Amino acid sequence: MTEINLVNSDDPFADIRPYRDEEVPAVIARLLGSHDFHGALAKLQLPTLYRVLPVVARWLVARWLRRELRDVTTVDHFQSLIAPQLQGLIGRTSRFSSEGLEKLSADESWLLISNHRDIVMDPSYTNQLIYEAGHRTMAIAIGDNLLREDWVADLMRINKSFIVRRNLSGPREQLRASQQLSAFVRSTIDSNGSSVWIAQREGRAKTGIDKTEPAVIKMLSLSRDKQTETLSTVLNNLNIVPVAISYELDPCDASKAAELAGGQDYQKADNEDVLSIGRGIAGEKGNVHLSFGLPIRGDELTIDSVVAALDEHMRTHYRLFENALWAWQRLNGTNQVPDVSVHPGTITRQQFDARIDEMPEDHRELALAMYANPLRRVLGEI
Repeated sequence: MTEINLVNSDDPFADIRPYRDEEVPAVIARLLGSHDFHGALAKLQLPTLYRVLPVVARWLVARWLRRELRDVTTVDHFQSLIAPQLQGLIGRTSRFSSEGLEKLSADESWLLISNHRDIVMDPSYTNQLIYEAGHRTMAIAIGDNLLREDWVADLMRINKSFIVRRNLSGPREQLRASQQLSAFVRSTIDSNGSSVWIAQREGRAKTGIDKTEPAVIKMLSLSRDKQTETLSTVLNNLNIVPVAISYELDPCDASKAAELAGGQDYQKADNEDVLSIGRGIAGEKGNVHLSFGLPIRGDELTIDSVVAALDEHMRTHYRLFENALWAWQRLNGTNQVPDVSVHPGTITRQQFDARIDEMPEDHRELALAMYANPLRRVLGEI
């Protein structure tokens, strides 16, 4: 992974923070020179041509990139180029709706904690919404396991991502990394530099069960000065806002089911995460809905109470589409319709069943559970 060129050696967050404006020209130069980046973009933008004439497809992408990026010198300029591309992609692959964002002031910074279904699109949908609503774009947490390719690391960090270190050797190193991450998040919120997005758990919820890992909230509290600050004060000052994101269709459902079926013996291919990123970005998602909650406040906030508030928002505000009902019915072998509100989807039941039946037989129940589990949580079954 590309190391950052330090402008200030005293910068305590230099190895994890997003790139700054003064670092942008060097990052752009690396991206323009990366054949791997050109190839990945060609597969996404020119899939047919890439299969037949990959060299030509890469050349066309490289030429387009040189034209688009030649004058980019700041992070905001880069993001202004990305925004219409993202908006177009969202329009092509989903029907998008939201609620609750109007209750959050664009003049403040928020720590947005979301359920986690897709590597890139979860924060991308959130970022697009807050950008359109007049908020500054967010700083986005991303695990270092996804940054094995230099161009991926550069692309993410120039787009205001910061690194969550996961591949660490021991408890002391893990503690130091967690303290650094906690301090970075807090300093960003305290300085009103921008809002911050993190997932409620490490890794995607492949089972469809959105539960907060207490370790995430504990990490956020590690910047506390125990001599002068209470845990409740720190958690209140972080301006934590729950965000429930609901996908009608998961472009990675088959690969998630395969991984679940493999259990502890499952071994990811070297490029599997990159393929999942591409599939999640370009794949059809049907209806997508985001629900922003109210900031989590309280006189005596604790790690457990924040976890409970996040989980309750995910449980009650995850929008259920018809295929959640169909999956539940198929798992239970019934046509019963429970007393739960579901929203119309973009596909028929026949199309949904065909999607599931394309998977290997021993993967189908896992995929059905992935879609049914949000409904089962509302029913109190899990």
